[in-house]
Amino acid sequence: MSAIAQDQDRKAFAELFRHFAPRVKAFLMKSGADESLAEECMQDVMATLWHKAHMYDPSRASVATWIFTIARNRKIDLLRRYARPEPEDLPWGPEQAPDQADVIALQQDTGRLATALAKLPEKQRELIQHAYFGDLSHSEIAEETGLPLGTIKSRIRLALERLRHSMS
Repeated sequence: MSAIAQDQDRKAFAELFRHFAPRVKAFLMKSGADESLAEECMQDVMATLWHKAHMYDPSRASVATWIFTIARNRKIDLLRRYARPEPEDLPWGPEQAPDQADVIALQQDTGRLATALAKLPEKQRELIQHAYFGDLSHSEIAEETGLPLGTIKSRIRLALERLRHSMS
């Protein structure tokens, strides 16, 4: 490792590659990667080894431990990348129109919520509007209104309880 880190010794790297590449690939396959993913990951690990050999610290881990840790982390990174849909895999175009029954139910719920909000005491209604329609945190509401944080939390909790009761 020191020859690779200090001198970019190709012969030392080739020796390290011959020793560790098949072991890294086998390790990856045993841990659930298919052959093509294991091959891609192993190549990436070995390239990382070449470029970052100067970062290896023998006082912290053996060469094998360092390499296999890189391999494990790289496999996790690749699996995460493959788990995300690529932009070309995402659906394009207009979304399907919602079901008419869902639209009517949503309109009815919205109307019931508006009625329930109107029935709240003014102090509670204002705090609910700040928190949910103004998208402010409790601390931001306290700064804006000058009310103590505990009062804001209590009023919002009471208002939400009343809304739950009205909506059920």
